[in-house]
Amino acid sequence: MILKIIISVIAGGGLGFDYAKLVGCASGAFPRTSNPWIATVYGAVLGVLIATSFK
Repeated sequence: MILKIIISVIAGGGLGFDYAKLVGCASGAFPRTSNPWIATVYGAVLGVLIATSFK
């Protein structure tokens, strides 16, 4: 269980960071995608939520 959470945090955070860097909002109007660090946190949280929703 702990290993699944750690892997999901790393994977989700990495995907969030990559999304902000590659696709993100250039104008800064949407903070989740304009700032890579915020996108990393959102991705990590989402990764944990998705990973822990399956048994």
